[in-house]
Amino acid sequence: MERIRSRQNELVKKFIALGADARARQEAGQFLCAGETLLQEAVASGAEVTCVLATEELPELPVHLVTPEILKAVSPLQNSPGPVFTVRMRPLPPAEELKRAIVLENVQDPGNVGTVLRTAAAFGVDMVVLCGACADPYNPKTVRASMGAIFRQSVVRTDLDGLSGVLRGLPLYGAALAPGGMDVRQLPEAPVAVAVGNEGKGLTGELLARCAGTVRIPMRPGTESLNAAVAAAVVMWEMSRGELPWQG
Repeated sequence: MERIRSRQNELVKKFIALGADARARQEAGQFLCAGETLLQEAVASGAEVTCVLATEELPELPVHLVTPEILKAVSPLQNSPGPVFTVRMRPLPPAEELKRAIVLENVQDPGNVGTVLRTAAAFGVDMVVLCGACADPYNPKTVRASMGAIFRQSVVRTDLDGLSGVLRGLPLYGAALAPGGMDVRQLPEAPVAVAVGNEGKGLTGELLARCAGTVRIPMRPGTESLNAAVAAAVVMWEMSRGELPWQG
């Protein structure tokens, strides 16, 4: 197989665009990943790996061979030995299978969004909904923070006007410190969705107005708030614990 040596190669230009541009990722329905461990995770998760660039052949996977210079140019990681590969985005779950969703509003840190994806996959949450100015779930930094959960977890971006359509009838509650909110341990059983805002401002009034009620996480006096990913983890645990398979 001939080795790709030019950055002007169309496949190379596509990889560079997918690593740098969220719009290019959405239009292609694919995202970029790097590293042998992540590739093994993608294959084990049943994700659709659409293309692989590497400097050498890989067992049981079709590979486009490239030079080390090209691999460095397309990789989202510094000094990565590769491979670099693209993956098809997961489809949303069918409406009849949608029982639990976590909604993030304006959570801008890729590490937090990736951590929520990882936790949602662990706790069996059907869908993560990103609303407003959230970090791109397919940004290479978010993908790395998800620790492979991006290959198993359904995720969708929307705005406030599209939120009800995405949730498809799930009652929505907002996690907030508002007076009168129910204890998160009293959260209604599925089907249910809960929204979590960023640490600085919490949920917007516009989103709270669309909620059936608010829930609060009990904390010791003097504690102002939790990290958004931690708050979402507590909520998702309460949302799912009745159906989690316990492992001893």
